[in-house]
Amino acid sequence: MHDASPPVDTAAQPHAAEHALAARLAWARGWSDRIRLLPNSLLWRTFILLALLVIVSTTAWYFILRAYEAEPRARSLSQNLVSVVNLTRVALITAQPEKRMELLEDLSDREGIQVYVAEPTDRLKPLEDSRPILLRASEYARLALGPNTRFAVEREGLPGIWVSFEIDDDEYWVRIPRDRVERRIAQQWALWGVLASVLTLVAAYFIVSRITQPLRALSRAAGSLGRGQWPQAVSENGPTEIRSLTRAFNQMMADLARLDQDRALILAGISHDLRTPLARMRLGIEMSGADESLRSGMHADIEEMDRVIGQFLDFARMDGGELAQPLRLSDLAAEVVEHRLKLGHPVAAGITPTPEAPLKPHGLRRAVGNLVDNALKYSSGEVRVSTRTEGRNVVLEVADRGPGIPPEQAERMKLPFTRLEEARTGAAGSGLGLAIVDRVVQAHGGRFELLPNPGGGLLARISLPAGK
Repeated sequence: MHDASPPVDTAAQPHAAEHALAARLAWARGWSDRIRLLPNSLLWRTFILLALLVIVSTTAWYFILRAYEAEPRARSLSQNLVSVVNLTRVALITAQPEKRMELLEDLSDREGIQVYVAEPTDRLKPLEDSRPILLRASEYARLALGPNTRFAVEREGLPGIWVSFEIDDDEYWVRIPRDRVERRIAQQWALWGVLASVLTLVAAYFIVSRITQPLRALSRAAGSLGRGQWPQAVSENGPTEIRSLTRAFNQMMADLARLDQDRALILAGISHDLRTPLARMRLGIEMSGADESLRSGMHADIEEMDRVIGQFLDFARMDGGELAQPLRLSDLAAEVVEHRLKLGHPVAAGITPTPEAPLKPHGLRRAVGNLVDNALKYSSGEVRVSTRTEGRNVVLEVADRGPGIPPEQAERMKLPFTRLEEARTGAAGSGLGLAIVDRVVQAHGGRFELLPNPGGGLLARISLPAGK
């Protein structure tokens, strides 16, 4: 027996799955695009939500009011129509024939009500083109006036509410101005509704901004703290929950500051205490009578230990109350370069004069010296120091031809006690040199970057705001 089932196209199944996956991804991207259109701030998201609630509630109130008001208004309108038609009809019947014309003129002048004789050729605009309340009122009026009563909203181009009635087999039209019987929602009520909505939105914006203002202050303080700066305590105001959060943040900031001071004090104390035994070791080596090579090696080790201790002290007392002075970054860089040249180091200078800026000379000189020493330690050739003015900043760059630092490791290398395990190794150190530079630059409100040097090596760049 042969299998009668159709063959399965196995090649088409992966394509169908791919199409389904693409459709899901397109749907997800569409939703992500819609979400990105929404504002990100808590203030505007809450304000938009409150605005939508106000608009929806006002619209719902308007339609509910219209729904509950429609039936009473239709009955009231029908009663007015019936009363006008009956009174006009009775007045015409009971009036003397010679005074009917005077009666019609008086009705037109005093009440705005006009009576016309119906003609077979009348051009009428039916009531169906009018408002639903008027249609409902005509149904109630027809029950009172009779099934042959006709209604129109326009006759021979003249607008109004037209109602027919009969006198002795003659048909007449009575025209009633629409504003006499049809009451519209007063415009001032709509204006009051709009004004109430606007005032509600203004109050909502004020309330939400009062909530988000302390959060913005917390965000700015946390950003400053993350950049290594110590901001002032955040004002504890706002709702109870916000005040509790602000109080906890201020307490955390105070604890961190105390820990940082304790760490700096411990580092300074230990480093200072180590200087004395190092001096005794230096003296002992000179008096030991050991051969020159051994003494030279021991001296090098002691110098390296002393340099590391010096970095500990620098890191510990970096915020030692030094005041900024109007100085030129190019002059400080020239001093550092000149000192290294006297020591015989291969340093090239591309110093361009820079404008004066508020600088802390000792801290910044120490930072530039650390960058130059770091470049000399790892470079296989000449180290170049350059300065320039770039927009509203003064820029210093130290370039070397060493192994460099991978871009993804640049930020990590600015942390204290951090060493790179792959590229720039093979030399002793404390891992504090770049951390000291970063803290000095942050204290000046500047930016410190570790970039790949074109042609190989590392390019260390310091950008500081220039003075006015």
